[in-house]
Amino acid sequence: MAVKKKKNVKITSWILYVKTTTNNTLITLTNEQWDKILWWWTGLLGYKGAKKNTPYAAEVLTKQILKEAQTYGLKEISIILKWVGMSRDGVFKAVNEIGLIDIKYIKEATPLQHGGCKWKRPKRN
Repeated sequence: MAVKKKKNVKITSWILYVKTTTNNTLITLTNEQWDKILWWWTGLLGYKGAKKNTPYAAEVLTKQILKEAQTYGLKEISIILKWVGMSRDGVFKAVNEIGLIDIKYIKEATPLQHGGCKWKRPKRN
């Protein structure tokens, strides 16, 4: 079986998508054209159950994916957050601890409720 060669991708500006649900944290690294380069979730690190949504698990995951991205030439990052979960703090802590990365912007992309369902019509008497 032949060993696969690593892609020779050199991208300096990346977008970090962080989706924190109540049960898991998913992190995706894309380039400026939104092509996925790396994506991981906390379950891949061996966390199970309620531990997948802890800030510590998100911190470990973010450090690991950013170290992997530095081999591709990571210098500048934009962060887009989606959904509300406890893991957001861990992501920022990990980016701060890595330290060699410039942050372009931080954006909130959580969808807002805008009207809801139509209520049931009351009965006539």
